[in-house]
Amino acid sequence: MEDHDPIERETPDVAEQSEHDGASMENGVMLVVNHSRIKPPFSVVLATLLYCAEFITASVMCSMYHKTEDTIWLGFTISFVLVPAVLIQMALTFFHRDLGRDRPLVLFLHLLLLGPVVRCLEALVVYYKAGKKEEPYVTISRKIGLKRGHDMPMEWEIGHSERKLAAHRNAFKRTALIQAFLGSTPQLTLQLYATIQEKYFLPTRVALMVITLVSITYGALVCSVLAIQIRYDNYKVRLRPGAYVCMIVWRGLEIATRITSLVLFSTALTHWMIPVGLVNLLFFFFLPWAEFWARKGTLPENVEKNFSKLGTTVVLCMFTLLYACINVFCWSAVQLDLSHRELIEKKQRWDRLAVYYTVRFAENCLLIGLWYVHKADFYEYVCAPMLVVQLVVCYGMAVLFMLLFYQYFHPCKRLFKYNVHDCLHCVCFKGRGRGRGSGEPRNSYSTNATMVLVADELPPGIASRPDDRETEILDTMEAA
Repeated sequence: MEDHDPIERETPDVAEQSEHDGASMENGVMLVVNHSRIKPPFSVVLATLLYCAEFITASVMCSMYHKTEDTIWLGFTISFVLVPAVLIQMALTFFHRDLGRDRPLVLFLHLLLLGPVVRCLEALVVYYKAGKKEEPYVTISRKIGLKRGHDMPMEWEIGHSERKLAAHRNAFKRTALIQAFLGSTPQLTLQLYATIQEKYFLPTRVALMVITLVSITYGALVCSVLAIQIRYDNYKVRLRPGAYVCMIVWRGLEIATRITSLVLFSTALTHWMIPVGLVNLLFFFFLPWAEFWARKGTLPENVEKNFSKLGTTVVLCMFTLLYACINVFCWSAVQLDLSHRELIEKKQRWDRLAVYYTVRFAENCLLIGLWYVHKADFYEYVCAPMLVVQLVVCYGMAVLFMLLFYQYFHPCKRLFKYNVHDCLHCVCFKGRGRGRGSGEPRNSYSTNATMVLVADELPPGIASRPDDRETEILDTMEAA
């Protein structure tokens, strides 16, 4: 099945696809004979534009810092541009496996940090050439479509062009995460801190902050969509426009509030900012490894065929570092399982979600409170109490939109057992429920939910078959 892009239009419904492409029913499985219309690679273009815009704007900002001899701002700005740029080149080379192929020009452009540009051009060429001539399919993808209360097993024929575009989309989704959380988040934090310290706004710096905020929000959106796709890899995941709006507001408020709280705290207690950041980063970095050692697991052997144990460990450390950087600023939506071959824990850990947002809300309130107590005289021109209230309310609204997403807009909500309303009712009226004694279970408020069906609870006849994994567009590692 083609990989679903978080900013692209959804593929046609089952009924529409059967009319336009021709579909047949065989043993209860809908077989789509012709592959669906190929969608433009909008996500590839957007990720490339954000990469180029941030790189160019940061370069202009570096030249301004050089003229004013602000060596500290210059050094950090260059670092937050070059480090993610180099990692993105390495990631694209790894995903497309170019080291074993004779493509010297592409590798040279990667050395010039132009990898995303050439990959975007390749994707556009593939898209415009697709459909010019009929091509045989190279694989069949099996998914379960959720349509109007029915589970419909479906099969798609995947052609060469669709396979290539899917590979580009998946690669750029991963690079969007690297760009957002290894480059844009520290860059936005630095530039906002510099703006407060210098007490004036530079148009170029403001433009850079806006671009980085868009990049982070897009990266968080991709992270949420990837988490859904990985967790429900047997199903055709389709997100409605309302779901995207809800996720954008949720992620945007969460990230903006978090970064603002950290920057305000750093302006009042500068020397304490490094310990706070390191504690957050190291905790989330070592948490998956501690669970891995507690389970006495072994390293997966299918990260890459040619990797030794040392190479596998290095890749897992980089993967864990990205996971830690995401969780420092926002909820990653997934939990790592380093002993599993997919590296992602499929079970939804709602207890961790609740603990994360509870602790993060308390930490943000503590950071804002310490800033309010130790704020400088500069903030006499700002209504500090109103700013504190706004930050607390914005983070609360982020949590509210997250609950709305899981209650009403989650694409696989029909597969859940209990909804957000049920969980909140259980927490709020736990004591009252015990006093009533046992009785008939209360009817659920809706069919939405917050607990995922396990494999044994899947409807009969649509459980994942062993050969289904062999017909996916990309292998398991690329999906993780």
